[in-house]
Amino acid sequence: MIPHVLDGRDVLGQAQTGTGKTAAFALPILSRIDLKIKKPQVLVLAPTRELAIQVAESFQGYSKHMNGFHVLPIYGGQDYGIQLRGLKRNPQVIVGTPGRVMDHIKKGTLVIDELKTMVLDEADEMLNMGFLDDVEWVLKHTPEDRQIALFSATMPTAIKKITQRYLNDPAEVIIKMKVTTAETIRQRFWMVSGLHKVDALTRILEVEDYDGIIIFVRTKSMTLELQDKLNARGYAAAGLNGDMNQAQREKTVNQLKKGKLDILIGTDIVARGLDINRISHVINYDIPYDTESYVHRIGRTGRAGKKGEAILFVSPRERNLLRMIERATKKPIDRMEMPSTEDVNNTRVAKFKQQITDELAQEGLEYYTQIIESYQNEHNVPAEEIAAALVKIARKGDPLRLKDFKEQKVDYDNNGGDRGGRGEPREFSEPAIRDGFARYRVSVGEKDRVKPGNLVGAIANEAKIDSNDIAKIAIYSSFSTVDLPDNLSDEKKDILVNVMVSGKRLDLKDAIPGEAANEPRGRGRGDRDGGGRGRDGGRGRSRDGGRGRGDRDGGRGRSRDGGRGRGDRDGGGRGRDGGRDGSRRRRD
Repeated sequence: MIPHVLDGRDVLGQAQTGTGKTAAFALPILSRIDLKIKKPQVLVLAPTRELAIQVAESFQGYSKHMNGFHVLPIYGGQDYGIQLRGLKRNPQVIVGTPGRVMDHIKKGTLVIDELKTMVLDEADEMLNMGFLDDVEWVLKHTPEDRQIALFSATMPTAIKKITQRYLNDPAEVIIKMKVTTAETIRQRFWMVSGLHKVDALTRILEVEDYDGIIIFVRTKSMTLELQDKLNARGYAAAGLNGDMNQAQREKTVNQLKKGKLDILIGTDIVARGLDINRISHVINYDIPYDTESYVHRIGRTGRAGKKGEAILFVSPRERNLLRMIERATKKPIDRMEMPSTEDVNNTRVAKFKQQITDELAQEGLEYYTQIIESYQNEHNVPAEEIAAALVKIARKGDPLRLKDFKEQKVDYDNNGGDRGGRGEPREFSEPAIRDGFARYRVSVGEKDRVKPGNLVGAIANEAKIDSNDIAKIAIYSSFSTVDLPDNLSDEKKDILVNVMVSGKRLDLKDAIPGEAANEPRGRGRGDRDGGGRGRDGGRGRSRDGGRGRGDRDGGRGRSRDGGRGRGDRDGGGRGRDGGRDGSRRRRD
């Protein structure tokens, strides 16, 4: 590719992130810049602020021996004043996002009549983010004789049209990525089972010796959800997503660099280009769908010869993705065992002892020593007991010792009912999650008068999900849960966040195990296909042994007290007192 760029020929490059394409176009472009001309000669368009900054930094690094060279990143979210001052320095290279570049051209603050080369970096991402119209507008306002280099990981139809319309006999180059991972990175995976992912993550954080961590997730909503969950558990964590303005994003990254934050949660797009020395761990909370993304993610750690840790969460349905990553990187990924209760407690005690050691090494304990001696003399209490009481006070109700974890096992009979003695009250237990499904929480419940049928219709119609792929639905007082395929795409998740049901947004999120235990229970519970007549018309038995037709065909079912109740799609039969139920319905 370098010879084509040097010759001034248009280039069409198919390249993934991390293939070294920035150097491949930046170095020959720099050799063609005339430092005597104090006007922009090169314009690079990038889809994100982070990538624009990264590319600008690359140009700056490659040009350190070019006196009089200036490069300027311009992007949305940054104050115009900063960019205007930068433009007055007459930079030869501009790297920016399409919208902000277009704004400056319209205002006359960016003049590109001396432009020699234009680069479209990650064109398919700009298409995905809706920037293509802005890109075309900028292209139309560049000199006709400029050179164009377009890079894209994929070549959708819209990108092909751009190349046909604006590129002149381009040299086509395919840059293949050498899929390798640093030898200094230890890679491990945990097979998701027994614990909810956030609880597993918390356990790992308890025992791992880390400095800074980046956690990768698939969706913007999950960056904030996981941030809230970790903050509630006492961790200094922050999400990084495209909905944040640039000032917020830069502040968050700087806080991580300076140690004010320990954990950053982000998606592939916004975390692209992050280069933070203190990152000791990368945790793939959601497994990536391609090997290049995996390599790029874990490349945030193990830099400059330092040791790094990469941990991957893998559900049983994602084993094939794990094998694909291992084949591509030609390295086995070791299976890790979830830290036991004993491991967590030992780590907590060791850290606490170290805190004591560190504090004893400090000065200024004399006054506190006098207080302890005075209390000991007044109450005749051993120093050990006083120390123990002080530890308990210092923990503020948070026990130093973790209780034994017992994996929750929920046993259901063939009719979807939970087993147990009929005459005894049973503790709350959530429906089991079928293999291949994940449980989500939606923000509508019985108080919104929502029925399973409403949820099925909205999910199937708006997200184009086959109704057969919608498993259990449970409706509680203020929210509901629904089981959907565990490989649900980010696009469909984002759709379901904003879908309206009963006048409210669904606000789809991962369900939190045990949350429903605190919800008020209704007088009865029903199932969409319950224990009655299923799709094949076969009859089933209800929990008390009575016969009951399935809800779909509206047949009658017998309640626990023997009363008859007409079933319907939302599972509304009669409760114990013969009245019609409706508070906690479950769909099997």
